[in-house]
Amino acid sequence: MSDCIFCKIAGGEIPAKVSYRDEEMIAFDDISPKAPVHVLIIPREHLATLNDPGPEQEGLLGRMMTRAALIAKERGVAESGYRVLVNCNPDGGQEVFHLHLHLIGGRKLGPMA
Repeated sequence: MSDCIFCKIAGGEIPAKVSYRDEEMIAFDDISPKAPVHVLIIPREHLATLNDPGPEQEGLLGRMMTRAALIAKERGVAESGYRVLVNCNPDGGQEVFHLHLHLIGGRKLGPMA
């Protein structure tokens, strides 16, 4: 999608602090972190929300979660704890309409509302 900021990051058109990249996904630091560790993990394929993947993307979604756990280990937050969050649509807090996981850690996180 030509006007999607995350598609542009995945395509290398917009710089980002990338920590992982393969043919299916890319992980990079959030520019407005909510914790010392705040990494976004996105599929290269443009999927606007969590409502959009079909059965053909089930493997991709699982690999994104597995990658989140590996990044948590690399960033030193796996043992102390971290959160993986997906916001879906405006009422769910989604601001960029390209499916993405937030990996958040590095401090004690409060309970979810």
